[in-house]
Amino acid sequence: RQHPTVTAFPAGLSVYSFDEYYENGDSFEEVYEKIINRILELGRRPEGVTYAVPGNAFVAEATAPEIVKRAREAGIKVKVIEGLSFLEPVFSALGIDPYPSLTLVDAIELGQLHHPSFPPTFPVLISQVYSRPVAADLKLTLMAVYPDEYPVKLVHAAGTEREKVEELCLYEIDRSDSIGLMTALYLPAMDKYSSFESFQEIIARLRAPDGCPWDREQTHASLRPHLLEETYEALSALDEENLEGLVEEFGDVLLQVVLHSQIASEDGEFRMSDILEGVSKKLIRRHPHVFGDVKVNGADGVIVNWEKIKEGERKAKKVEKVKGLLDGVPISLPALAQALAYQDRASRVGFDWHTIDGVIEKIAEELDELKNAEDDTARAEEMGDLFFSIVNLARW
Repeated sequence: RQHPTVTAFPAGLSVYSFDEYYENGDSFEEVYEKIINRILELGRRPEGVTYAVPGNAFVAEATAPEIVKRAREAGIKVKVIEGLSFLEPVFSALGIDPYPSLTLVDAIELGQLHHPSFPPTFPVLISQVYSRPVAADLKLTLMAVYPDEYPVKLVHAAGTEREKVEELCLYEIDRSDSIGLMTALYLPAMDKYSSFESFQEIIARLRAPDGCPWDREQTHASLRPHLLEETYEALSALDEENLEGLVEEFGDVLLQVVLHSQIASEDGEFRMSDILEGVSKKLIRRHPHVFGDVKVNGADGVIVNWEKIKEGERKAKKVEKVKGLLDGVPISLPALAQALAYQDRASRVGFDWHTIDGVIEKIAEELDELKNAEDDTARAEEMGDLFFSIVNLARW
């Protein structure tokens, strides 16, 4: 009943308002389901019902498409009368053409996320910014990508006498006194090189027939040393706490990953979407204490549960080559790092010394065995045992 059109309805019209559903409902899904069921109930009467929504029934309206679908399934006659959506007046107020790449997003859904679900290189229009709390949640999500002082526009009551376009910084949007039921937020596109998708396009261009001869010649095998080298450079920047260096080195590591993905896509092996889907599903599967209802006791509990989940995955895949907990440590790791990885895995399941004294005694034992080795082969083996034990002492 808050929509300005309602005041112009004929006096004898029977009006059903669903405001109380929104005021008392626990979730939008619950509210939408109640509205849908009520409209279908009224629509079954001989006189039927007119369901009026702001703008167009198929633009930013969750209920109308579902009502039409269920009504047709139930044999209830439906007539859709096209209306002007909120989009056209908003575009006019902003003076923009939505083509070729405007993204439309719902403020409520976006505000529940920790990271925007769209590339920042596209302009974005966010609807249903109907209150300051919604705007506050929204800006926190957006500031994971956009600078706090990024220039944005709030559009209020587009197409009415109260139309207003506010130009302000992103961090200020929840301070606007004009926010209401007819407010939308417009974000201009960021720099064209600021999205993952635009980076993929650059790599694909380098590999194209008219691209770079060096990049076109690369294979998974030829790139192997570069991936290792770039990883070590990133680790060096981490050790030096060089934040500016980290930005560059992480970019170089990402370059290697995307280049491998592009090569695989061209050869029909796999795509970047396969990589992203696989790792996303794995993270969700291995964190049931975050994405499910499993309870764990601190970080140690997470590690124990992680190993159980991995063991279940191995059994589900029926991977015959996996013989135990220590299998799967990359053989290409430097020897000392490989030894550390083995010892970490063993320790997770309780296979470890109770105190550091046992570790030190083991080193002395291995040193004696090295002294008593009879030939070079035996000495090499005992030297390996000694190194392994020293790594364990370092780990302790």
